[in-house]
Amino acid sequence: MKNKIMAMLVAFGLVGSVSAVEVNENLSINGFIDGSITKTDNIATTGDSADWGLDEIEVDFLFNVGSVSGAVHVNTTDASGTGGLDIEQAHFTYTMDNGLSLTFGRYASALGLEREDPAGLYTYSRAYGGSDFNLGDVDSAQREGLTVSYAAEAWSVGVSIDNPGTANGSIRNGAAKDDLDFEVALSFTGVENLNVGAGHRTSNSATGTREIDVTNIHATYQVGKALLGAEWTRADTSANGEVGVTNGDLDATMYLVDYDVSDKLGVAVRYSTYENGANNDVDTITVAPNYAITESLGAILEYSDVSRDDALVGDSDTIALELTYTF
Repeated sequence: MKNKIMAMLVAFGLVGSVSAVEVNENLSINGFIDGSITKTDNIATTGDSADWGLDEIEVDFLFNVGSVSGAVHVNTTDASGTGGLDIEQAHFTYTMDNGLSLTFGRYASALGLEREDPAGLYTYSRAYGGSDFNLGDVDSAQREGLTVSYAAEAWSVGVSIDNPGTANGSIRNGAAKDDLDFEVALSFTGVENLNVGAGHRTSNSATGTREIDVTNIHATYQVGKALLGAEWTRADTSANGEVGVTNGDLDATMYLVDYDVSDKLGVAVRYSTYENGANNDVDTITVAPNYAITESLGAILEYSDVSRDDALVGDSDTIALELTYTF
């Protein structure tokens, strides 16, 4: 659907939406309210589960004064059970006439086919569940630093140098306090209807004893009413003695088709597989019809079948109904 193509229109993940309510010539506001009802049947001892309620609320303040633009994303999510307010992103960008730009602050990763907020996804769930393969505008991928970007007519490149801190938002200490993480992201749009993205990220754990290298390649191609997408990701982990973490190279792959049946109705079909450790693969098939109730309110009805090699977790089936209101 049209409101699900926003992810393809936002460069480097620095803006959450292409539409906004204009307050004045220097300030615009957009955001979304996202809620869902889910029912999961698990064959393992964990059994069945059900949940419903608000998943996330976000309000984005977008500033633009001359050659400097900025954004502050304020959100709340019940995923952690707290539901408190959080500054998801806060950054400003200085753009020069030669295509070069500098962004400083807290921002999201530019990697990943599913790097958008819920309002920019084709499905309710993410392809790789709660694993480290989830990239982009998710809590685990936020960082604070400096990004240098260059945009030409058919391609763009961005380099981020950052020190994101720990999961609770504090600055990293110990052996990690002097370590800088970095990310390189490239995009190519030189062929009509084709978008290609690729990049690499190196990051260190909060204690500095573990290094993770992530390489991501993804592409989408529009064929008539169908959008075809594919992605490959590799995560290389060097434990360096960290307790409970082993060295390893893990892969993830995703294939996606989103077909517009009409101006209001669409259907997304996705297959994803990822390694969740040695000899432990997770395969997921997802079918998600989506319907535009109004221009601002959309619904997704999703069915996902998850197959796991880990007998302790077990296979599962999930049915979800998601409502997303954007403004």
